[in-house]
Amino acid sequence: MMITAFTVLFYPGLSLDLRNTVVAGTLPIPTLWAEPGSVVTKGQSVTIWCNGTQDAQEYKLCKKENSKACKTQTLLEPGNKANFSISFMTEYYAGFYYCYYYNSAGWSGYSNILEMVVTGFYSKPSISAIPSSLVTSGENVTLQCSSHQGYGRYALTKEGEENVSGIQDSQKQPNGHFMALFPVGPVTSKHRWAFRCYGYYKRTSQVWSVPSDTLQLLFSDSDSQDHTVENSIRMAVAALVLVVLGILLFEAQNSQKIPQDEVRG
Repeated sequence: MMITAFTVLFYPGLSLDLRNTVVAGTLPIPTLWAEPGSVVTKGQSVTIWCNGTQDAQEYKLCKKENSKACKTQTLLEPGNKANFSISFMTEYYAGFYYCYYYNSAGWSGYSNILEMVVTGFYSKPSISAIPSSLVTSGENVTLQCSSHQGYGRYALTKEGEENVSGIQDSQKQPNGHFMALFPVGPVTSKHRWAFRCYGYYKRTSQVWSVPSDTLQLLFSDSDSQDHTVENSIRMAVAALVLVVLGILLFEAQNSQKIPQDEVRG
């Protein structure tokens, strides 16, 4: 399906006059998402997509915090998608977004709410595993995020997953650090378990810190030995099958040779 759309760039302070009345009839509700994702590093680009109907003529993208400063995109030809580009992500663009569209039947209802987060502000927190990052398969682990900064909350992300793994309020410790705990598990050695955490203040919940270093959970030798034993058993069974097949083939060749020797005799 061909996507016909113009790219509309966001600029701080840009405000467009919009129709104040949205007629939500029987039109399908649009969907809203961001590529490459809704958690964006400061300075990077991101594209927000609004998916409507094939006969949509106009799309609007609005911030929940300021519905009067929506962005409008009018298509040269009707199309089911429109994209709105942010070329340089800053805290100005962080917040909650929604979109809607217009076709010959009128205005649609509002889409799902998309939360856009910008990272790269404030100092990075630390991350560690309790009691250790060395684990066994099937075990539950607790991850600890902490910082001397007075972050009100921490967000935990897992490598390879788009959605945030968890958000926890922080607690001030006797040493003056602010800490949050995240239970994780049960973990298995079949997947990669790598995590990072971000700190942020409750009053600016879409502006996050620099990410922590990556913490990867490692599996203990006993778990590796279990896999080694399993592999050894598989190899032994395969070798045994080959030996049995060789014996059967040898016996089959001998059984054919004996009648030929009797005929010659």
